[in-house]
Amino acid sequence: MSIYQDIKEQAYRANMQLPKLNLVLFTFGNVSAANREKGVFAIKPSGVPYEELSAEKMVVVDFDGNTVEGDLRPSSDTQTHAVLYKNWEGIQGIVHTHSTFATAWAQAQRAIPIFGTTHADHLTVDVPCAAPMEDDMIKGNYEYETGFQIINHFKQLGLSHQEVEMILVGNHAPFTWGKTADKAVYNSAVLESIAQMAVLTQQINPHAPKLKPSLIEKHYERKHGTGAYYGQK
Repeated sequence: MSIYQDIKEQAYRANMQLPKLNLVLFTFGNVSAANREKGVFAIKPSGVPYEELSAEKMVVVDFDGNTVEGDLRPSSDTQTHAVLYKNWEGIQGIVHTHSTFATAWAQAQRAIPIFGTTHADHLTVDVPCAAPMEDDMIKGNYEYETGFQIINHFKQLGLSHQEVEMILVGNHAPFTWGKTADKAVYNSAVLESIAQMAVLTQQINPHAPKLKPSLIEKHYERKHGTGAYYGQK
């Protein structure tokens, strides 16, 4: 048995959640699961249909994107995952999809406004949208530069990757992350739901205001604050 069996199984199970949650079409998405002690992560192989996946087919790579174990080519987005793992402590799962509503906002190059309490249950700011990359970055190591496009946008906005676990990349699609691969998948599903609700909100009322600060604070703090009371202890 592989010494990386734990993260290969985590990555496999998390990847299989994407089609179940209607977050992917065909092979348009990937999940990775990291082991920071070993300095590696397991990720979906490139272009392999979900129904053909298994834990054994997950590819293990290091935080520089070099294959450590596996016979298949890793996801084409591997370098983006590697950059995020290498530069952002605390995350152990990353998801990239082209889910319909989140991707539509990315293609529109718009952050998703915080319109309602579902959004505020998970973060206190608009879902950020990084600008499309410059031509020299696109022509260079595209997937590698995508990772830095994400990181630099968070720096520009003064955001913490541990508080905001999702982003849109302009003209591209969403990325989410978390303390586990399962949490990253959860964040991806939440993002898609928030994106859909925001589209419908603007269709119903193009002038809909953002959620007022008191409601943002209330809903976020009741789930994440020191006095949180949502759910069971």
